[in-house]
Parts: sequence; C-alpha cells; structure tokens
Amino acid sequence: MHVTSIQSPKFKTQKTAFYILLLYVASQFSTFLLLIPPVNDFFFQLVANAEYPSYTLMAWWNTVAWILVIIISVILISRHQQFFNVFPGKPVSIPISIMWGVIGFFLVLFGQGIAAQIEILLLGIEPGSENTAKIIEITRAAPIMIVSSVILAPILEELIFRRVIFGSLIQKQNFWVSAFISALLFGIVHMELTHIILYTSMGLIFSFLYYKTKRLMTSIIAHMLLNGFVTILQLNIDKIAPLVDAVPK
Repeated sequence: MHVTSIQSPKFKTQKTAFYILLLYVASQFSTFLLLIPPVNDFFFQLVANAEYPSYTLMAWWNTVAWILVIIISVILISRHQQFFNVFPGKPVSIPISIMWGVIGFFLVLFGQGIAAQIEILLLGIEPGSENTAKIIEITRAAPIMIVSSVILAPILEELIFRRVIFGSLIQKQNFWVSAFISALLFGIVHMELTHIILYTSMGLIFSFLYYKTKRLMTSIIAHMLLNGFVTILQLNIDKIAPLVDAVPK
C-alpha cells in the first residue's frame, strides 16, 4: 500500500491547501474582530461620516479581510512551488489561457441561462438573487465593494473552490465527482440554496476551464468578467431597462 511521505512535495502542497482552506473559513467569521477595541475604533472612525455606515463598514471590512487572506495565501504558496502542479502535462500558454478565460465568461452566461430556465420552468423558482442584490446595495453605498466583488472574490473563490477543493479531490477522484463536489460547495457558501442549480452550474464551468488549461488564471479571468458584467449591469439597471422596453416586440 502506498503511503504519502510527510517529506514529499505532494504532502506539503496538501498541507498548504488545508491551511489556505482554514484561512478562508476563518475569514468568513472574521467580523467578530470588530469587537476588539483597537480594530473597532479604527473601522468605525473610517465610516463615521458615511451616509450608510453599516454598508460602508461591511464593504471596507470585506475588502481588507480578503486582501489579507490573499496575501497570506500567496506567502504560504510561495514556500511550495509545486502547489499549482495539480494536473499531468504542461499548462497552456498565457495568451491561450486568457482566450479561454474570455470564452469561459460566455460559457458561464450560457450555463446560467440554462440553469435559470430549469429553476423557473421546472421548479417554479423566481428569478433574481438576494445575494447579488445585497452586494449591489453595498456597492452603491461604498464603491470600494467593487474591488472586493469584481477582483478579490474571484481570486479567492477560485483559489479555494478550484485549486484547494477541486484540485485536491481530482488527485483521488474523476473530473465529474471532483467538479460537482467543489461546485456544490461553491453554491452552498453563497447561501442561496434556492439557486443552488445556478451556482453549481457556474462552479462546474469554472472547474472545466481550470482543468482544460491547467491554469487557475483562466477560471479567475472568467469569474472576474462575470462579476464585473453583473456589477455594471445592476448598477446601471435604471438606464438599461427603458432601452430594453423600447425594443419592438
């Protein structure tokens, strides 16, 4: 029976993946740090003059916390250069990876469209995401949230759900089992179980992009483009709606 040595590069990357996962989980509960007086004083002074203090506080805390998680993750990964060597074979070139990231954006839109129709027609679920609506409300109050939702979230979520979870599972399981589990967890973390099909479809496509190119940057690019597109669309919905209504039916 083969036993992975604690000295092997594979074990070290698995350990690093576990630490990053713990770091991400801790970040989801990090708001308790606001109870500590020095932290509390700094952040509440930061939002004291804001029109919507609670939303502004949430936006800044989310942004700072995720920047710290990404920085610490990069430090951990830098100690084990084999961390991203998950799949056999050579990764595609960076230009090809970027191309697939753009293609992936449209694949995700297509996948979301199919998933939405399943939810609406077969399950009777109303369209619209409370999670997205909440993020847009916060973004309107504190534009710094754009940095968090369009840049930081795709980087961190792809690192966690594609490299740490999917990348670890696929070393023991086939693509579909690994992709489905990671995509399902991706959907659960967004705390909208009514739209679990929608989020799972996104996760499956992101996993495919990572697997196809062997570069995490591919799924990050597609994820960033998606979040950026949704953010721009939602922030300008009042301007877009009349144009859509004016189109002859």
